[in-house]
Amino acid sequence: MFRAACGLACLGIVVSGIAQEGHPLTGTWSGDWGPTTTQRNHLTFVMNWDGKNVTGTINPGPDSIPVGSVLLDVTNWTVRIEADTKDQSGRAVHIAAEGKLEDIASWHRKITGTWVQGTTKGDFRLTRD
Repeated sequence: MFRAACGLACLGIVVSGIAQEGHPLTGTWSGDWGPTTTQRNHLTFVMNWDGKNVTGTINPGPDSIPVGSVLLDVTNWTVRIEADTKDQSGRAVHIAAEGKLEDIASWHRKITGTWVQGTTKGDFRLTRD
């Protein structure tokens, strides 16, 4: 009887640990953005919740872009992401993305919305890996 109770207690701990994912934006996200359906730019986001803020990186690697701010409105699950980068000539370019978090209960949740990079406007789609 004692072994059965211990086994059930351990199973309960494992199941509850799996169910807790943390912040809904934490993780690696991949997708694309672009002004048309044929002109797309690949995106990889890595976002983390530090207990106070969401921090992150766009396209990790030698040309990575640090995320300046991430705002999540849990009343309607909208997300605003801002960052600053440079274009090929070295001029500053601001990035602003606004989207809606979808499939919140899914591990592979999605964010879709509008993307503005400098003067170029388009849409974006991200899925958490």
